[in-house]
Amino acid sequence: MPLASPRQLFLLAFLACVAIMGGALYLEHVVGLEACPLCVVQRIFFILIGLTCLAGAIQGPGLRGRRIYSVLVFLLALGGGATAARQGWLQTVPLDQLPACLPSLDYMMQALPFQEVIRLVLHGTADCAQVSWTLFTLSIPEWSLLAFVAYLGFSIVQFLRRA
Repeated sequence: MPLASPRQLFLLAFLACVAIMGGALYLEHVVGLEACPLCVVQRIFFILIGLTCLAGAIQGPGLRGRRIYSVLVFLLALGGGATAARQGWLQTVPLDQLPACLPSLDYMMQALPFQEVIRLVLHGTADCAQVSWTLFTLSIPEWSLLAFVAYLGFSIVQFLRRA
């Protein structure tokens, strides 16, 4: 049985990103969980992956274009996976060894240079280490990491396909 067309797979990957972002927004606005800085970074990576996949679905590229889109998705999933893994690791560190909580992202963007904001956000803080929701004993960053790993696999399959 042949695999779905690359265009259909890119569309499916885009729809998965939409579902992930829908779930994140549901947890934030309905359940009441507040997104920490590392969660926001992961969302940005999901949005960028989704937009890349949407472009691939709309364009329906040939072999060279599909490989370019695949490399972009791979790099974005790698960055998102690293961020999710960092947050998952922070959740295992004892609270007394974590840096203090940061001010809001809006305040930091207004008060600090952009490079300092990026450094502080990617470093993570105590609010990033808080496990406030789990599903089947996995926290949100662990689920995100699984999704990023799935996107890594998707990008490899799309890259290696000949048809």
